[in-house]
Amino acid sequence: MTNPFITRRQWLFGACCAGLGIASGVVAETVNVGAIDTESYPSNANEALMRLKNGNQRFMDDISQHSHEKASWRSLLVETQKPFATIVGCSDSRVPPELIFDEGFGELFTIRLAGNIIAEDVVGSLQYAVAHLHTRLIVVLGHEGCGAVTATVEEMLNKTKELEHIESLIKSIKPGLKKLNLKLDRQALLHAAVEANVRWSMRELLALPEAKRALREKQVILAGAIYELNTGHVRFLD
Repeated sequence: MTNPFITRRQWLFGACCAGLGIASGVVAETVNVGAIDTESYPSNANEALMRLKNGNQRFMDDISQHSHEKASWRSLLVETQKPFATIVGCSDSRVPPELIFDEGFGELFTIRLAGNIIAEDVVGSLQYAVAHLHTRLIVVLGHEGCGAVTATVEEMLNKTKELEHIESLIKSIKPGLKKLNLKLDRQALLHAAVEANVRWSMRELLALPEAKRALREKQVILAGAIYELNTGHVRFLD
């Protein structure tokens, strides 16, 4: 397990040097260390979650640090990576996880699919993140104004019929919305649908035997969250 007192930069230095078979001192001479943030790598899932929350607060306050994006940092990622969290999010261009959590290259392992649905390839990516990258926090991130969720609600109200492959998305989302009160006003209905969809994706993950085992053995923590387009706030679900 990673020493909680080892910074992310130190870990990457060690990993890169081991892979290249050279001494860390040689690497240090070629990298502008002063340009690299040395924020401690989260030692567990709870610390990872707090780091995401702190980053989102900076984003909302318009004081993003934009760290870990310079060439000096990217050079450390050529041979290895160690993201501290995995985000299952939507493909929507307005919801880039690295920006809304104020993180940089190599920080987050992101899996994005319209409607943040749990498809077979998403499960495979999650297994890779946990088994090979050892991320201990998984966040299912939905967002207000999600087009895939809106299309599903519209179809449930018998107002639209989508193209064939969009229908496949709707088919994946619809089971999680079946308990919605369709008589709610549109804004309230869409708000409730977005949250229901996140919870449905979490439920689908929790139904997987591998996920049950990982959670039981406390290998990972699963969290749900919703990004608010108008405020920039990420609201984590209870």
